[in-house]
Order: sequence, then structure tokens, then C-alpha cells
Amino acid sequence: MKLRSLLLVILLKSVSSFAQTDFYANDNIREVKFYFSQSNWDDLLDSFYIQGDENRLMASISIDGSPYDSVGIRYKGYSSVSIDRKKNPFNVKLDWVKDQSYRGVDKLKLSNVIQDPSFLREAMSYEIARKYMPASKANYVKLFINDEYWGVYTNVQSVNKAFLRTHFGSAELPFLKANPQSLDLSGENCNLGNSPGTDSTNYYKLYELKSDYGYSALYELIDVLNNNPDSIERVLNIDRTLWMHAFNYVLINFDSYIGYAQNYYLYQDHNGRFNPILWDLNQSFASYRLADASIYYNGFSIEQAKTIDPLLHHNNVSVYPRPLLRNLFKNDSYRKMYLAHIRTIIEENFANQWYKRRAQTLQNLIDEDVKNDSFKFYSYQDFKDNLNSTVTDLVDYPGIIDLIDDRTSYMQSYPGYKKGPSIETPSYTVSGNDLFINARVTNGQVVTLAYRNNSLGLFEKVPMLDDGMSNDGAPNDGLFGALLQNKTANLEYYIYAENDSAGQFSPERAAYEYYIMDGSIDLVINEVAASNKTIIADNQGDYDDWIELYNNTATEVSLKGYYLSDNSAEQKWIFPDVRIPANGYLLVWADKDTMSDGLHANFKLSSSGEGIFLWDTSKLLIDNISFGQQTEDRTIGRSPNGTGSFFAMKATPWEFNESVHNDSTTDKSLDATIYPNPTDGIITLSVNKFIGLHLHIYDLKGRLLLEQDISSKKSSLDVSFLKSGMYLIYLFDDDTRTTKKLSIH
Repeated sequence: MKLRSLLLVILLKSVSSFAQTDFYANDNIREVKFYFSQSNWDDLLDSFYIQGDENRLMASISIDGSPYDSVGIRYKGYSSVSIDRKKNPFNVKLDWVKDQSYRGVDKLKLSNVIQDPSFLREAMSYEIARKYMPASKANYVKLFINDEYWGVYTNVQSVNKAFLRTHFGSAELPFLKANPQSLDLSGENCNLGNSPGTDSTNYYKLYELKSDYGYSALYELIDVLNNNPDSIERVLNIDRTLWMHAFNYVLINFDSYIGYAQNYYLYQDHNGRFNPILWDLNQSFASYRLADASIYYNGFSIEQAKTIDPLLHHNNVSVYPRPLLRNLFKNDSYRKMYLAHIRTIIEENFANQWYKRRAQTLQNLIDEDVKNDSFKFYSYQDFKDNLNSTVTDLVDYPGIIDLIDDRTSYMQSYPGYKKGPSIETPSYTVSGNDLFINARVTNGQVVTLAYRNNSLGLFEKVPMLDDGMSNDGAPNDGLFGALLQNKTANLEYYIYAENDSAGQFSPERAAYEYYIMDGSIDLVINEVAASNKTIIADNQGDYDDWIELYNNTATEVSLKGYYLSDNSAEQKWIFPDVRIPANGYLLVWADKDTMSDGLHANFKLSSSGEGIFLWDTSKLLIDNISFGQQTEDRTIGRSPNGTGSFFAMKATPWEFNESVHNDSTTDKSLDATIYPNPTDGIITLSVNKFIGLHLHIYDLKGRLLLEQDISSKKSSLDVSFLKSGMYLIYLFDDDTRTTKKLSIH
């Protein structure tokens, strides 16, 4: 394949999904209603729970006014359930009897907000986590049962196959949940220690297998972690693990691996590495303080929580081993990377006071509904107070602001937090098919370039040198360089530098975010319709989903022997002898209807989100996209056409994708005003219509930074998380769109 290096540009890309209307958007409260035919429905659910029976009770429900019948409902969780209370958590399966979903969501997990007087911990924690790693979305639901108001619940996205496909490109590989059936308050639980041995039956009560197989892969992870930790990168995504630990220690989330060693998932990607996934964050911000596998095994006070050592399991002898911490932190670079992640979380969420503004916004959003919640576990005054002050019930629940402000001050003075290198925005030089990447680094002793050729591959690491022979200017002038041969298209990379004191990433959210050198590839996935209801029909008159390819070259390209799939681990469908013309388009129907005339792949697309992958004849992955929940008759497509990043758009099958980056209104019936502009934090959005209206914010490099629905003609929006610079606000519904420029000072 010929590489067109002259079109290379630098982009900062976030590995996020492209959703249009998000069921989990946090701009309003969803309304869910249960209708049970049995008057003793609560007794029946109680009996299922007592017997340990995961059977469900059939019900009809409505979600924001949309009705569904034959839905299966049971209680969710363990400690949060009690037959003696009314407000229990619920697990709702929409497709229990028949195939049905709401906006691509087929399972609801509604938490009863126990052990959190503020009602803020879970929703805000997930919002922070999603900036740095794959994590669930979460918002609020007001629940009615047989038309009786049951109170405010948190609505948390399931970590299921749709979630895995969106973030990892597959869902069939080893997948386990670390959630012991019976928590041993003085034991090791799911600590990934050697203790359970090699007999899989010893793991059944600790690690729930969510896939068809996976215990042997778990054995290997445990063996390497405990007995050969120098090889751990082969079986574990180190970066994701360090981000998880950093998150848990900053937010004092001890109902996790760092405490009782539970409440996380493990998914093995197609590279053979396990990725930890956070779960059950309702007791973050130190609302759970019963134990920890270190010197705090008897619990800790609020004052101790403020100053808990983030390297506790490295600097102290643990009572019960936590090898996922202790063995990783023996590596000097891993410790510095971990502390760099802590610094990023602190500076982007807490030191800048973003969390206070966000918490106040969420509190205002749910205030009236919490006030009217007669089944809540705390008083309305407790709800109002707990953002700032301690609320005492069975335990002391610290005021979030009081806790985090002191914890921020402590962390900012922690060794390894400061005195790290600084890295300027990298640059590059192309010579033929060779690529030099350069970055000016101050106070850096060791500089590393990590790169890969697609978003699902492994980052390879090479040193960057300041030796005068790496296209880096004079020796020891602070400009570092690295040569990559034959790597000039679709390169994704980040830079890491460290000295004796600390480490630094560029971009700081690496490797969840990274720079991309987006060279023009000959053949690309150009547009995808995963919820085609009326856009275009195939030869049989069926409105099936479709994938559009585009040829970026001036010559015809043969696709014979190429592969297309919705699974990164399997080349499902091979192209017949078909050609795509110069600068032309090709449509493939994703409908499993391979016997029909035309190009019909042997897989379907999911409107809830998944990945699409394109390989050449040698099974080299040449293009891919992961997308999230989709809206009917909307697509995602490249802008600019054939070369750009993916954006939500009106469908243009077989046609040029219109740019979403213009400053014009395609329908004058949509009138929008944003003020103040420039701003340093809060903006007001005024529109002449809002029903069905969605808002996306992009930076000028095409990165999707925020998405939410608009619920009123005049609303406030917190954009204080954005750094200084220019951004694009994209407002759209099914018929109209407009783009506004936003300046952040």
C-alpha cells in the first residue's frame, strides 16, 4: 500500500465513543416506571434474593414515556439489598423475553444510593474516571412502582458485551468479575495472589466467569504477577492498571482492589493482556472505611483518609498481599508513572475546583426529587450538608469538599508529585517513508516514545535521544528525537519522560489519549450507519445497517481478499472480487444476508455500540473505528471526507461527507446564542427550540470533549474543565444543525 506522507497532520485523539443521544446523559433525570401485576411483588423479589435465585419477576415498564412489556426485574447487589427496606436496588433486563432495547440499552442497573448522603459520589466518580480509562456512564433516575414514587436512583451503564465491543473491539475473549460471593473481612478475596492454587473450582466463588472460557488465562496472569513480575506487560495492561490505582487512591475508593480486593472486572484483549475495569463507585470519597489490606486493616478515620499514602502498599508491609500494587510498585518507572497519573487527576479535577462546580450542578439537578424521596436513607438536610460537611449515621460520611481539599493539599506536597520534566508539543519530520519525531524536554533524563499503528494494537517503545544524531539538533540541547522507519501513516503515539524525582506524560492522559499522525490511507472506513430505519434500502427493500468505504487515491483499488469484521479478534467476512473506483465509494450491508445479491457481510451492527475493522489481504489492520450508542437514522462519518476524524452527522451514503466544522446554520429555524463568550467557566445557552436537540463540544483538532442533550430553551453549562483555547459547539437534531465558536480564557 502506498503511503501519502505529504498529508500528515498531528491530532490529539481521545479513545471515546461517538454517541448522538445518550441515555446516560447527566443533563436531566430519567423517569422510569415499573408495573407489576402481582400486588405482593416485593415479597416475590425478596424470596428470590433470600434463596440466591437470580430468577426475575416479569413486569411492564416505561422509560421516559416509552413503554416495554415482558421485562425481567430482580434485586441487584449484595450489601445494598435488604428484605426489611423498601428502597432496594434493581437489575432490569429489557430483552428478558423478547429482543428489545431503549436507545440501544437492554439492561438497567439502578442503585439505591445507600451509604452516600450526598447522592453525588457514584455519578461524579464515574464522570472523572471516564477521562482516563474505559468506565461506565452514570446518571440519575426517578423511579415509580405501580405509580408510587420510589425515589431517586443512580443509573449505571452495564459492563457488558456492548461496553466491551465499544472499548476493546471484541466481547468474546476471557472476561471475569472480581466479586466474591462471600466477602472475607480478614482475607485476601480477589487480590490476584497465589493462594487459590491452580484448580479452577477454587476460583468460582471469587472470580465470576462472564465469558465462555478464561480461568486458564487468569491462572497465567496470577502466576506471572506473583512469580515473574518482570514479564507482567505481556499479560497485563500496565497503564490501565496504574490509572485504576491512581483513581482509587485519589478518591479514597476503598471498596475496590486497594481495600477488600473486589469490585472490578478483568477483560483480556486480543493482544493477550488483561485490562482492569472499575465497578461500583458508590462508596468513593471515603464513604467506605472499614478495612484495607495494609496498616489500616482495622479501619481509618476521616483525618487519616485525607493523608493516606498513595504508595502505602510499597512503603509498608501489608497484612494481606496486594500483588497488583506491591509487585508493580517495585518498578521505579511504574511508580513514577502512577504518581504522574495522580497529578493529572488532581490538577484536572480538584486543584482547579472543577469538582465543586460539577457537584453543585448535580446537586441542583436532583434537589427537588431527593427532597420528595420518602424512602431515602438520609434526611434532606443530610443531602444538602454532605457536599461540605460530615454526616453521621452508622459511620461518619465525610463532607466531599472538606475531604478533597485537604487531600489535594497533601498530594500536591507528596514526593514525586512535582519536579518532573516538562514536555513541549512534539513535532515531526518526514523523509520518504521514514519519520523523525521530536520533542523539547526540560529536566528529563530518560525520554521514551511509545507508538502503534492502530488503536487496538500494542504500544511499542523506543528511546528518544539528545545525541545530535537523531534529527535532534545539537547534543544535549534539550531536543530529543527518535527515528521510525516505514511508519508514516496512521501512527498513534505519546511521550513519557522522567528524572530522579518524577515522571511526565504528553499528552497527560496517555495512553487513553494520544497524538495521532493521520496520514492519508488509500482505503478507509468513511461512514457508518448502525441504526438505519429510513435512510436507504438494499436491493431487497430492507433498511439494514451499512458501512461505507472510500478510496483516497487517484487509481482504482481491488478489494479481493480484504477482510471486514465487527470483532477485532476475527476476520469474519472476506471481500469478493470487487473494485472501488478512484476517489470513489463502496457500500457494504451489515445484515448477515450473504445469500442476497450485492455486498452483504456476515455480521450485523449494534446500535448500542461496537467496533468495525478493515484488514488487507495479508491480514494487516489498515483501518478501524469504535463507536458508542447511536440514534435512528443518524450516522458517524469522517470529516473531512476520507481523511478526518469521525463525527455525528446526517447520512450521506455514496456521497461526500459534509464538514461539521463550519460556522453556519443549515436550517435558520435553529437560533442559538452562547454567552459570555469568551468565558472562564460557566456559559449560558439560549435556543429557540430544544426538543430533540443535542450538543457536542469539539476542540479544533476534532476531539469530542463533551456530549449532552439540551432540556430547556435556556440552560447553563459548565465548561471549566476545558483548557484555554478555541473550541466548536455543535448543536443538532434530526433536521437542523449549527456550529458556534467558543473561546476559553
